[in-house]
Amino acid sequence: LLEKHQESIQISFVLIFVVVALLLLLAAVWVGVNLAAQLSHPISNLIAAAQRIGKGDLTARVKADSTADEIGTLSRAFNRMTEQLETQQLGLMEANRELDERRRFSEAVLTGVSAGVIGLDRTQRITLHNRSASQLLATDLDNATGTGITAIFPEITAMMEEARNRPDRLHQAEIRVSRDQGARTLLVRVAAERLDREIVGFVVTFDDITALQSAQRK
Repeated sequence: LLEKHQESIQISFVLIFVVVALLLLLAAVWVGVNLAAQLSHPISNLIAAAQRIGKGDLTARVKADSTADEIGTLSRAFNRMTEQLETQQLGLMEANRELDERRRFSEAVLTGVSAGVIGLDRTQRITLHNRSASQLLATDLDNATGTGITAIFPEITAMMEEARNRPDRLHQAEIRVSRDQGARTLLVRVAAERLDREIVGFVVTFDDITALQSAQRK
């Protein structure tokens, strides 16, 4: 009887083996898909957060658990980096705001000063000026930023050389200038700005003393 049904029993065993193998394969595939999803989901979150950071949103964070695996460590490091970037950005914005307020205050002060004031960089190029400087030199200095002072005010060349050679002292002299409006005498002062004994700029101030000299002569 067994010999008669041996072939059918073998076929049944083969079928059972195939079914069990398929079940095991499906289980392995399901486990692999779950593991891949667990790995890809945090990485996708990191990619999305990095794209938000690239667009300027420094508040982007990723969900980081307390696990000690590589993904958790990477997520926590990413969050620390974004927090530092956000803190630095806020600090820079605050510093820029303070600088802008100081610049407006300086401009307001310079506007109300009757003396001419010109700020220069270390190469003696104009960085700022007030309205009185334009009036006393009879020159529109609004478009003179970056221009050498000697091109606008050639009479001051010798004083600028002295200021460069002796930056530790204030240089003062009476300079007579001639423009289309006529000749006038300016009391000019040049002071060098230094940082760690290195010249970082110059400040030139001047007043019109033509009327004072005329009164003294009279």
